[in-house]
Amino acid sequence: MAVYMLFIREEPVRDQAEMDLYRRMNQQNPRDPNLTPLVVYGAIEAVEGNAPDGMILLKFPTIEDAKAWYNSPGYQAAVPHRLKAADYRSFIVQGL
Repeated sequence: MAVYMLFIREEPVRDQAEMDLYRRMNQQNPRDPNLTPLVVYGAIEAVEGNAPDGMILLKFPTIEDAKAWYNSPGYQAAVPHRLKAADYRSFIVQGL
């Protein structure tokens, strides 16, 4: 069963230099063959409540694959820079 990892940026980026470093670090990591990006900061139109500033939606074959990617040394080295750059919520949800 596919699982999805969502990253929701609540407010605009407050430190662009940290966000740029986060992105560079991610680009330098080898691409995980189990990760399929579905949405990366596309246009958002709220239909209920307030729209977030940005959102990323990633697809993985299993929850184990999602956790392995998130907990990988390369991604964990980048995470502090994302969190310095902006406020995010992130979670994994199981698909149908």
